[in-house]
Parts: sequence; C-alpha cells; structure tokens
Amino acid sequence: MPKAVLTGLKKHPVKLSVICAMLDSGGSAGRLRKDFNIISPGDIRRALIALANTSPAIEELFNYRFETGDLKGHNFANLFITALELSTNNYERTLKELTRFLNIKHEVLPVTLNNSNLYAVLESGKIISGETNIDIPKHDGKLRIKEVFLKPEAKAYPAAVKAIKNADLIVIGPGDLYSSLAQILLTKGMVDAIKDSKAKKVYVCNLMTKYGETHDFSVSDFTKEIEKYLDHELNYVIYNTKKPEKQRLLKYKKENPKLIELVSYKEKTLPKGKFIGTDLLESSGPVVHDPDKLSKVILKLCKQ
Repeated sequence: MPKAVLTGLKKHPVKLSVICAMLDSGGSAGRLRKDFNIISPGDIRRALIALANTSPAIEELFNYRFETGDLKGHNFANLFITALELSTNNYERTLKELTRFLNIKHEVLPVTLNNSNLYAVLESGKIISGETNIDIPKHDGKLRIKEVFLKPEAKAYPAAVKAIKNADLIVIGPGDLYSSLAQILLTKGMVDAIKDSKAKKVYVCNLMTKYGETHDFSVSDFTKEIEKYLDHELNYVIYNTKKPEKQRLLKYKKENPKLIELVSYKEKTLPKGKFIGTDLLESSGPVVHDPDKLSKVILKLCKQ
C-alpha cells in the first residue's frame, strides 16, 4: 500500500497489516542490499514513515538523503534499518524495534526474507534483469511486458501469509504494476493465501501510466494483469474519474517524466458493480490520490 492509502486509513479505527515488496535493486536500497546481502529496506521504510506517529523532526530525519561524501544518495532510514538488521541478525526483532521507535499502531511486514531477483520478458522476447531496470528502462519503454518472474524462488514470510488469512479486506495497490505489485504476488505462498482468504479483494488502480511498465494502459489493462498474477478475480476495482487542470498535469509530468498520461477509463465494458469510478484526486498540487477520498471508498467496501 502506498502513502495515500496508509495515511488515509490510519485515521480510522482499523487494524492495518502492510505487506511490502523487498526486491529493490537500484538507488540507496539497492546499494545496501548488494553491499550487505540483505533484503531491500526501501518499501518497508516508506510504509513505516507513512504510519509513524512521531514528531516532524523524526519524520524529516527518516526522509533525509545525504548529498555529499561516501554516503551520497543514501537515505538515513535505509541506513538505520540496515544497521538494525545487521546488529540484531533477527528481522522480526528489527521490525518490532522500528515499530516501537516510530510509535506505530499497525503491522508492517516484508513479503519475503529471501534474496531473489525480478525479471521481465518483453513482447520482443528480450529479458530484463533486476527491479531497477524494469522501473527505469534502458530499453524501449513502449514495448509491453509479456510476463515477470522471480529467480531464485522466494517464499512468503509466514507472518505476511497469516495477516492475509486473517484479513477482512485485501487492498492491492496503487503502485508500480510489475516492479512492485507483481513481485509480491509472485512470492511463493502469497497468491494461495489471497485466494484462500474469505476477505474481499480490492485493487486500487494507478492514476497515471508509466513509461517502461504500463505505457498506454487502461483501467481494464491494469485489472487484467493484476488478475493474471493473482490467478483470481478481484471483487472490486477502484479508479479515478477526475481530470486535473491541464497546467497542473503538465507540471506534474515534467517533475515525474516516467509518468506519461492519465489512465483511461473510457471502456464501455466496465461492469459497474465491480468497477468503482470516482474523484480520487487531491484538490490541488501533485496529481496524486487524496488519502481521505480513497479511504472513504475503501472503508465503505468493508461494510458491504
């Protein structure tokens, strides 16, 4: 779950269990993973910060990125998590200490503790190795991804499987379709746990398409791919119908060049019972999900 989902839902009397992708291969998290042979701290860090109940100073500290010296490019929180993991040699204890330090009332879990890698097969047949090369393509990003897979096999973290089985509602996304969400679903044991769960399965569609992953995708394209890796039909798909002002969109695209266009929702075949289209945008600023609008829709599904 990204920041918008977590910051919106944590305001309500619900218990959240957040399952994070662990196979970053680029940036600060990727460097630490390679240097110390650990799982990536990147997505765990983002979830912890989103759920934190602490001072602004601590949040700023955890978001701080070094700009010079040997640590240039490293995020402080990534270093902190790595140091805790190496000093305790116990990931469960590491998570407990982080949760206590940040005064988090919810559960943040890795999808796996196995050191695997993500690969993508393009429609041309070319195989792309590593999460970061899928996320930031050096190849022609207009080529569609035919499939993604993990090598070696990664097994789901037992506590994550347990959380899925005990859930009342399972929310997938929004997030990078292949480099984030699919790698979670590819972890052995995760799809079976989701399919066996009696919880409603909900997918929150991205607001915009992304060069290299979802170029020219529509709502139904996103949905078909999620259901392919889930090997199961979703109960609901939540998508945005609000178009931001042209200048606002152009500014956001300039600041985020990987994001291309708003996801299309023009398909005439979207069943209204399953597909829930509504205004999910922040009223101004970046083209991102409004946490309160999104949480309202999600919580309504919990009551149905």
